[in-house]
Amino acid sequence: MGIKVVKFGGSSLADAEHFRRVAAIVKADPDRRFVVPSAPGKRFSEDTKVTDMLYRCYEMVRNREDITEYFKKIAKRYNDIIKDLGLNFDISGELDYVRDAILHHSGRDFAASRGEYLNSLILAKYLGFDFIDAESVIFFRENGTFDEEKTNEEMATELKAHKYAVIPGFYGVMPNGTIKTFSRGGSDITGSIVARAANAELYENWTDVSGFLMTDPRIVKDPKPINTLTYSELRELSYMGATVLHEEAIFPVRYAGIPINIRNTNAPEDAGTMIVSSTNEYDKERIITGVAGKKGFSVITIEKDMMNAEIGFCRKVLEVLEENNISFEHMPSGVDTMSLVLATSTIEDRRERLVNSINRAVRPDNISIEDGLALLAVVGRGMVKAKGTAARVFDAISNAGINIRMIDQGSSELNIIVGVEETDLNHALAAIYNEFVK
Repeated sequence: MGIKVVKFGGSSLADAEHFRRVAAIVKADPDRRFVVPSAPGKRFSEDTKVTDMLYRCYEMVRNREDITEYFKKIAKRYNDIIKDLGLNFDISGELDYVRDAILHHSGRDFAASRGEYLNSLILAKYLGFDFIDAESVIFFRENGTFDEEKTNEEMATELKAHKYAVIPGFYGVMPNGTIKTFSRGGSDITGSIVARAANAELYENWTDVSGFLMTDPRIVKDPKPINTLTYSELRELSYMGATVLHEEAIFPVRYAGIPINIRNTNAPEDAGTMIVSSTNEYDKERIITGVAGKKGFSVITIEKDMMNAEIGFCRKVLEVLEENNISFEHMPSGVDTMSLVLATSTIEDRRERLVNSINRAVRPDNISIEDGLALLAVVGRGMVKAKGTAARVFDAISNAGINIRMIDQGSSELNIIVGVEETDLNHALAAIYNEFVK
């Protein structure tokens, strides 16, 4: 096979024992040439992730608190890993530099990024791999957006100079030389970027679960695993709250047509979930691929007689959202009604202004805002070939005694979006899952 890029999450690198498992996985396949690590995660449920500890140090300095003792806890996490691995490796100079830089207000992103940086130094030493600092190969523009093409070009050139290498996840560099991080889950994005630049055959994303499950295991006990998932299905499920893979991580590899394999560091023998561009295969018995949901939405309902005959009505409403820098999630509409589903957090401090602006723009007969909406997505490439799927979804929700507040289905028939009361979300998810998985 060709090159494989492997990314390991924080739970996979929380301590020395996990480092050993990671090393065994990497060394088991010589095609696993480029490794992207996260910062050490939680070792036990009450533990604190190193990234959160670094954020805490940054805040303490801003509040003029002494970080001496707290930073020693961070240093101990790394030194314990080095000691337990039996490595002859002194990172005290690196740790001192990080502490001093935080003390001298080097920035929140710099502080957070050092978790990945230090972990990568240790993992590179333990594996005997080269170390490539992400700040030399991942670039952001002046406005803070990711510079895909420059990064791909520089990364590809650098990777060709190394047979085996470790590249820290989560961060890159701004044009002025300061460190900039991706959003949380950003190590997934880095892994995807490296896979694209390396023209990899496969991007393996190792975490603490054996791939995607059909729904949230906190809601449904022991949900079935998903063996194969398309990029489109992944995007829908990730956006709706499925958290195995950061939703932005698929784009670099999707462009390059590189499959992603979600694997479990603690159960490397499990096949996990394979994420591919497209496939004609689907489970003819289950039909749906998965169901996921998310709370925190509001609905703006606009009513006006003969709305459908008024040229530019929708455009005028959407221009109001644009002027207020608000995006909408869905727009189910009728002949005389128009509904806009938005994240509640985006309108919290501008409700009255929004209502007044829409009133001025289109003079509706009535306008109202309702909160407490949850959206759930029933996703599956098999739905297009199965008659009565929507009826089964709605029957399952109805039989559970749940009122549906909104329905939206795209023309691709890849997913059905249903809006319910937030208090009904978990019950609705379970009802749909049980309808399709016997």
